[in-house]
Amino acid sequence: MNAEIAFVGGTGFYSPDLLEDATTLAISTPFGPPSSDIIVGLVEGRACAFLARHGAGHRFSPSRIDYRANIYALKSLGVTNVIAISAVGSLKEKIKPLEMVIPDQLFDRTKLRSNTFFEDICVHISFADPFCRDLSQELYRAAQRVGCSVKKGGTYICIEGPQFSTRAESNAYRHMGFDIIGMTALPEAKLAREAEMCFSMLATVTDYDVWREEEVTIETVINNVNRNAASTQEIIQEVVPHLPITNGSCQCRHALRDAIVTSTEAISDEVSEKLRPIVGKYLK
Repeated sequence: MNAEIAFVGGTGFYSPDLLEDATTLAISTPFGPPSSDIIVGLVEGRACAFLARHGAGHRFSPSRIDYRANIYALKSLGVTNVIAISAVGSLKEKIKPLEMVIPDQLFDRTKLRSNTFFEDICVHISFADPFCRDLSQELYRAAQRVGCSVKKGGTYICIEGPQFSTRAESNAYRHMGFDIIGMTALPEAKLAREAEMCFSMLATVTDYDVWREEEVTIETVINNVNRNAASTQEIIQEVVPHLPITNGSCQCRHALRDAIVTSTEAISDEVSEKLRPIVGKYLK
């Protein structure tokens, strides 16, 4: 069963109730199993997939998530649009808890994660604009239509975790001009770009991090994510009918064109087969 749109759920968002005629799929990948079985069903008549980023029961910390398996599994189902749902902390007074942000930039502070599919061949993708502009615009419009308090644009700094920041780190990130902070946007966004998928994020603000001299606890995070859960479901249901099945003009869909440096003759059959869902059309 294929799907064209996928939602990757994070902390507090594990299993959307809006999928109709749902089927659960166990998928294997060359990078191991994804974090969870993938639920495929219909939203407004469109085939959609849902994957719980942290696994059933929230088993995987941000550093232990197999992001490559997750994105590969979605790609193998035919997914072209990925919307990530993530809990974040605010680094700006004006971005309040229980509001939502659709970021347009990323800053990487991770250090323990495999961040590419291409370990056996040389590929240099463009990643200047890490989120799909068209998908982000549709997501923003959907959030506005359902009446959510949402901010479009801003920089998400992705830290390794699983610990929250120190006050010194939090204040440094503020002085650097970042807007929100989280632990899972990377390498998820990089891998989606390598897989030529449009990728956007609905970031739900749960707290002010620790720069505001407030203690950040997982209880606070979960409580505020749960309070935003209904709005998140409304946005998903609203955005789906407005997403194109294909968008040939979007640069995300052509990220690998002219990006593969290794000559075709130097790519083994084993590597070609392993990466077939990702690069198959370029290695014919």
